[in-house]
Amino acid sequence: MDIPPDFSPLARTSPVLDLIGPIHAKGQGAELVLGLRVEAKHCNARGTIHGGILATLADVALGYATAFSADPPIPLVTASLTLDFTGSAKIGDWIETTVDIQKKGARLAFANGFVHVGTERIARASAVFAVST
Repeated sequence: MDIPPDFSPLARTSPVLDLIGPIHAKGQGAELVLGLRVEAKHCNARGTIHGGILATLADVALGYATAFSADPPIPLVTASLTLDFTGSAKIGDWIETTVDIQKKGARLAFANGFVHVGTERIARASAVFAVST
């Protein structure tokens, strides 16, 4: 499946991201955008993307954008993640994230974001991260 030309494979990965990927990225730090081409393995029995995939993608996008918006990166652990599902995606759709960092403090960081299919927002996410020491 084709990937938009301004995206490249996400450099930072983990066993769970390898399982749901490939995940692609463009930008860095606060401007990081993650992208994923929806495949059958991402879908529920109705043939639409599973909410758990959207939650995982949102968690990674919010966390990575917030952590890597500082130099050196801030060590973060997700303390709270809230999602509202406002739409869906189907096999073949390209989904992307956007992130808005609200605050980075000494103990907590806050970020909001969206998952989109084209211009349609399909999920709204809000996260609180604990700064780990």
